[in-house]
Amino acid sequence: MTHDRHPCPCQHQHQHQPGFTIAEFMVAMVLGLAVLLAAGSLLIGATRAHAALLDAAEMDDAGRYALDALARAVRLAGHVDWAAHPALDPAAPAAVAGLDAASLTYAGPGIEAPLPLAVNGSDVLALRFAGTGAPPDGDGGTLDCAGFPVHRDQEGWSIFYVARNAQGDAELRCKYRGAGNWSSDAVAGHVDSFQVLYGLDTDGDGAPNRYVNASAIRALDAALVLAGSTPDERDADLRTRSHWKRVASVRVGLLLHGPRQAAENSANLVHWLFGPGYDGALAAADPGVRLAAADLDGDSDARLRKVYGAVIALPIALSVLPSAAPPAAPPTAPPASPPASPPTGPRAAPPIAPPLAAP
Repeated sequence: MTHDRHPCPCQHQHQHQPGFTIAEFMVAMVLGLAVLLAAGSLLIGATRAHAALLDAAEMDDAGRYALDALARAVRLAGHVDWAAHPALDPAAPAAVAGLDAASLTYAGPGIEAPLPLAVNGSDVLALRFAGTGAPPDGDGGTLDCAGFPVHRDQEGWSIFYVARNAQGDAELRCKYRGAGNWSSDAVAGHVDSFQVLYGLDTDGDGAPNRYVNASAIRALDAALVLAGSTPDERDADLRTRSHWKRVASVRVGLLLHGPRQAAENSANLVHWLFGPGYDGALAAADPGVRLAAADLDGDSDARLRKVYGAVIALPIALSVLPSAAPPAAPPTAPPASPPASPPTGPRAAPPIAPPLAAP
């Protein structure tokens, strides 16, 4: 008897599949690591770019905030409380003062004791103003650069200068007089230079005719022939005729640094805080207005830098400008002929420094 032989369904044929060789496994691992490395590099690059954008935005915010604080303080320097002071005192101190290439102590009074260790030739800008409202807190209409109110029996101060903090980073500071002593707060960090020019009104129309630095204004005041037989009288005459009272506007320049960048991007870069027009002997006598990026970076990493500037007008510069200098005194020796009447016209104004580039 013949039987058909059919395979049993419970029986399977075993098929042998070859595995990965060591070479194939190594190639796959290398390719996977390459993809992982590429993805990590992209992630690191994107993170660094995002951090650089944040640092640049922070630099822009700091520059805008500093210019806004400076503008508010300069405009407030022209403030007069006409209700409390209906007539201006011609011998009152000027509302604007400044120093070139200097710094200040944290809690010292005013700008009377400047420090010579200026950061890259940075300047000092001092602004005073009258308070408003009854003491002790005033009416909130006049605030110093730190945001504290000044009442009508006080003289408010807002002084801007550059100094290094405890970490060694240079910052623009606001110095003010509190209830008991002087203090100072940071306005903006990462500052490389802070420069100030003053627009002098030489013809009495309330508009600046030329821009000079603080040293030039001090030289003009030093050249004045003061009237008075006592030091107090001469000081009063100087306060009346000071060229600081002819300042109709203030021009500020601020250089800030931000994120790191490639060294070749700033190898030959020069930062002009008042533009290339402020050059030659003017810039040579005013340190800090022209700074090379290579000198600022030194041995450290190169940084992105940006100049922020503004021109701020004093609102009532015309009303505080002295109208004329005292007339010249008549000769004291007895003349041979009948004496001529003494001159009645104003004393000729002292020569003004050569004109600077207008902003």
